[in-house]
Amino acid sequence: MRNIFFLLAVGVVAANVHSASLEELIEPAFTAALRSGEEKIAQVQQRNPAPVLLPRHNELRSYVTGAMSALEPNILVETLYLYKKGEGANGWSEAERTGLYNQLLALSTLTGIQYYSASRNAMRTFYESSQAIDGPDTKRAVGDPVYPQPPPALTLYARQKDLTFGENIYSFDYRITADCIFFAQENLTALSYGIIRAVGRNNLRTILAVVDAGDSLLVYAASMARASSVFGMGDRIGASFGNRAEAVFKWFSARADRVFN
Repeated sequence: MRNIFFLLAVGVVAANVHSASLEELIEPAFTAALRSGEEKIAQVQQRNPAPVLLPRHNELRSYVTGAMSALEPNILVETLYLYKKGEGANGWSEAERTGLYNQLLALSTLTGIQYYSASRNAMRTFYESSQAIDGPDTKRAVGDPVYPQPPPALTLYARQKDLTFGENIYSFDYRITADCIFFAQENLTALSYGIIRAVGRNNLRTILAVVDAGDSLLVYAASMARASSVFGMGDRIGASFGNRAEAVFKWFSARADRVFN
């Protein structure tokens, strides 16, 4: 009986975890801009970059700064977005958090998403194909996983064909806390732009973080790379990362609509 009461108590606590407000998570100027309808806030840095848009969330900050320290990137592209929940929303429920987590595991749904190509001045397909696989060596296709209760940490692998960088293998490292879900995509194969090796193996991290902010979700995207020093390549990669982050946010928004609408 005591165990039952304990589990019920835990369930009550989990269902009522305090969500930080947007004002607590980011700078006032960023809050004002997003609240007033600004589509995004973006920063692009080269050479010795340091995060400037990173939300005030302990686990997320620790993860991002750890990735920065390990990678020592020469390019960092950060973006903040705001996803507004339905009317009267105030913090996510356990069911919503789990639902959103599973939507973010649906890597196959990245197939066909579009981004704006600055070099072509037109919309272009980002991923021609995206498929979860059983591992980086065997590379056998598997379905997108679904978890009734999300594990605190999870690593998935995927084969993705990018029309700019070709077909490559990636790992996706997922983390979840009471008020935040985030994943980091890492390239396990080198990315080439034509005959130029743009980003070496394990030299790219793309992080997407979703932080519950009561009536909204704060979405933080960061792409960091130790990229080619070929003249102009850094500018090209930086612009590409920014446009691709927007495409991923639109993908996320469509997935989140399945949970909150």
